[in-house]
Amino acid sequence: MAEIPTNLLPDEASPDWMNKGDNAWQLTAATLVGLQSVPGLVILYGSIVKKKWAVNSAFMALYAFAAVLVCWVGWGYHMSFGNKMLPFLGRPDISLDQKFLLDKAYVGYLPSATLVYFQFVFAAITLILVAGALLGRMNFHAWMLFVPLWLTFSYTFTAYSLWCPGGWLAKLGIIDYAGGYVIHLSSGVAGFTAAYWVGPRTNKDRERFPPNNILLMLAGAGLLWMGWSGFNGGGPFAASTDASLAILNTHVCTATSLLTWLLLDIVFFGKPSVIGATQGMITGLVCITPAAGVVQGWAAILMGILSGSIPWYSMMVLHKKIWLLKQVDDTMAVFHTHAVAGSLGGILAGFFANPKLNRIFYMVKDWQHYIGLAYGLQNGRTAAGLKQMGVQLLGILFVVVLNVFVTSAICLLIRLVVPLRLADEELQTGDDAIHGEEAYALWGDGEKYESRHNSLHGVEEFPQVVSKEVEMA
Repeated sequence: MAEIPTNLLPDEASPDWMNKGDNAWQLTAATLVGLQSVPGLVILYGSIVKKKWAVNSAFMALYAFAAVLVCWVGWGYHMSFGNKMLPFLGRPDISLDQKFLLDKAYVGYLPSATLVYFQFVFAAITLILVAGALLGRMNFHAWMLFVPLWLTFSYTFTAYSLWCPGGWLAKLGIIDYAGGYVIHLSSGVAGFTAAYWVGPRTNKDRERFPPNNILLMLAGAGLLWMGWSGFNGGGPFAASTDASLAILNTHVCTATSLLTWLLLDIVFFGKPSVIGATQGMITGLVCITPAAGVVQGWAAILMGILSGSIPWYSMMVLHKKIWLLKQVDDTMAVFHTHAVAGSLGGILAGFFANPKLNRIFYMVKDWQHYIGLAYGLQNGRTAAGLKQMGVQLLGILFVVVLNVFVTSAICLLIRLVVPLRLADEELQTGDDAIHGEEAYALWGDGEKYESRHNSLHGVEEFPQVVSKEVEMA
């Protein structure tokens, strides 16, 4: 029998219960998800808005990433995945002690520190997605209060209920592979609800809100797409065959969704919209997320077709007909790209979930749980398939009701302290009024600039620029 390489032998730093390969992949997957937010969504938000909102939009994302981490290790992780306090919530506790962090996590062959980090990047991107509905008018101080409050009173409830083994929906057997409900449906509903309470952008911004840099927008979108390999590939908490399948399904569904959205834009509007293709990419990523590792590749193709068409219809057609949708100014259309696409993915997971793949992922042998309706009909287990579909719909109802109520309560509470919406003069000016900084400094554009002095070398770093008016005089 061959000897085990010395670097694989258990020691104090590598206990016998830890799988080095799984741990390495999980840390990598977590970092890929983190890159989706920083710099992915920071770049995407900063470039898809008007120039005057570039700094504010990007910084809303960066602030949320930092604030969530502090709250997560302070109390959020244990409320989401710790000891049971209520059927839908864990007991608050800190996640900073080495004894806890170095010990085996509640799931997988990983130390708790890895799982705390992995689950943090999911929580962070959820808040950043909420911000997408609020760009271009929310008071930044109100946003600073909103992030920790919403994480504490909404995200933790949903994460515990659906993902923690002690959660009530987890016990019912809900399928949410990597966050179609916990992240996307919740952020879409919360963003839409918060947008209602914050109020709309200025009329001028609502009528015309062109991206300030479409190429940078595509760079951010690309980071979002590639980072999704960690988003869904990290779902099994192992470097497993199921992780490989989840990653492939993710990209197949996303590409199909992008192409479907693009074709619809060409057919109905005559031009292949780059922004439209990006929206189709996002809806594909969102739709496959609750089902990534539990459906077959052909199902991922069908899900891509549906995710590229149904959210397109809700955004391009229904949004202009339904009174409530027209009343709310959802800047990035997160209701359509995340709430609609996330719900669609959850329902399709309940239909297409393959029993064998479910057993690989959930490690259960009971066919009464985790069987898609399509396979229930095929195998004579229609009741089990219908039950799974019922659980999926119940999960949607729970997430929607929770987020409408909690998000509304948080917004009403915050506005007792600070205004939710920026003042009119700040809305007119944008970044400079809010942060005293602007995204683009265009020298020589009809303005006179003072000379800059480089204190490091004691020389002028930039020559003085004379205004065009002076030159003409």
